[in-house]
Amino acid sequence: MNPWTAGRLLPRRRPKVLLARSHEETGVNPWTAGRLLPGRHPKILFGWGYEDPRVELEAFPPGGRVLAIAAAGETVSALAGAGFDVTGVDINPVQLDYGRARLAGAPAVTGSAERLLAAGRAVLRGLDPRWRPHNVAEALRQGDLTPLLASKRLRGLLACGLAPLGLVLRPGFRRSIPPRLDQVLLNRLRRGLRDRPAANPWAWRLLTGRDELATAPEPRHARLIHTDVATHLEQVPRGWYQGVSLSNILDGPDATYAARLERALAHALKPGAVVVLRSFREPAPRQDAGPVDRAMLWGVVEIRRMGAS
Repeated sequence: MNPWTAGRLLPRRRPKVLLARSHEETGVNPWTAGRLLPGRHPKILFGWGYEDPRVELEAFPPGGRVLAIAAAGETVSALAGAGFDVTGVDINPVQLDYGRARLAGAPAVTGSAERLLAAGRAVLRGLDPRWRPHNVAEALRQGDLTPLLASKRLRGLLACGLAPLGLVLRPGFRRSIPPRLDQVLLNRLRRGLRDRPAANPWAWRLLTGRDELATAPEPRHARLIHTDVATHLEQVPRGWYQGVSLSNILDGPDATYAARLERALAHALKPGAVVVLRSFREPAPRQDAGPVDRAMLWGVVEIRRMGAS
């Protein structure tokens, strides 16, 4: 559980607004802008999903109503295909329209995240021939990524390329960036690539920019709504959902918004319902990192059952 949810440095029941450090730290959800970097117009942030829906499929009670962040439509599609009654929400209207198209069977397009990854891979290919696409693909098929991840040029590129993120990201997102992000990401990749990387679609996406294991998307039925997730949860009848997948929604908003979301979940989820929450942050001391997510990007995957301590 995110400790900022309590809205206090010392234990007490009622949330209290801490000192605001910027205009985005007053309960506003920075995902509203539809951009990770400053700019005016919302964009498609994610052309692919970077979450493993197997986590939700194993955690949610069978059947029933569930809610997910729409994003690239992949988690929504997986839940709908498993027989859940799914509602997807997204605060970014451009991303929501894209998710709707994916659910109708449209192919993936390149989003902001994919463009950033492609730029990094292009630089790395020029520095280290081992990172040329056919070499990476062969390493994935062979299941031995050790030489690639041990590349000094990779470590140097990550250290130099990721260091400015704290300066260029929108203010709310800066708090979710772990110290020494280059080492953090390398460690997550090493852990995630130990077991059958050739069968991991996220390994192909991250390392090659190809959706090597993808099949033609099957049209799925789900309700997609343009709204903030806390607002939606506040407006549905009490006890409406049996499961909620929040992605990494709290990597950005401040403690005021987190407290609001906590209250909204308590209203909208029936006793015993399950919440899945990911975070890009590293686990706190003595915090369990949670189940394995094959996407490899997350520091914490939290599964919480409503009504459980």
